[in-house]
Amino acid sequence: MNTKVAPHPPAAPTGGISLLPLLTAIAIMLGITAWPAALSGPQGGADHWAAMALFWAMSAGFVRGVGFVPRHLAWRLMFSGTACLLGIALAVVRLASLHGSPV
Repeated sequence: MNTKVAPHPPAAPTGGISLLPLLTAIAIMLGITAWPAALSGPQGGADHWAAMALFWAMSAGFVRGVGFVPRHLAWRLMFSGTACLLGIALAVVRLASLHGSPV
């Protein structure tokens, strides 16, 4: 008789609804839908770097906001509340540098 017990896998991180990232993601979604020109450069073309940073922030806000916490560390860091704030900061810095206004 084998009395060895198989080791349990590490416990998955638990999460609950996080209101701040969720509301931030909803605000980004509604803001970009209502005012898409906010992500344009000085010549009027779309600024893909600012858009990518802001959409990353929105995605991270929704993932973390609804309470989903990925198991893998890389995904957990990429879709955290901190990543949401970092994406917003990168978009603001990028757009401010394009329009020549100080941050």
